[in-house]
Order: sequence, then C-alpha cells, then structure tokens
Amino acid sequence: MAGKIFYREREKVTENKKQPRFKLVAVADVNLKVYGKHLRRSELDQIANAVGAELILLTHGDKKYKDETVEVKD
Repeated sequence: MAGKIFYREREKVTENKKQPRFKLVAVADVNLKVYGKHLRRSELDQIANAVGAELILLTHGDKKYKDETVEVKD
C-alpha cells in the first residue's frame, strides 16, 4: 500500500514573490522526515515519487464554522 502525503496551500503568500506556496501537513504510511517548513509543488512531487506516495491537497474548511466557539470540558 502506498503512503499518502497531505499538504495545503499557504495563506500568506503574495502573487509576485517567489516563495514556496505549500505547507506539508501530515504523512501516513511513509517513513519520512521533512525538515523544510514550506515547499514548492515540484519539490512535493519529487518527494512523493521518490518514496512512492500519493499527494493529497487539503481544502480550506467552510467559513460558517470560523466564528463558532468550541467548548472544552476538563
């Protein structure tokens, strides 16, 4: 079974700057250590091909839950 690499698009990236656009979020079923905080899509593709993993883009959540408070019980 191939592993999975979950990543998302960064929120604070401007259009004209040459900064990496993606952030690695999680890794499943892959023995992998990542030392970079932000990565380019080509770098993610190379890592996934080298370890035989599938890349999965996480989408942003619904904005309707953004302002809700969550009650945490002790």
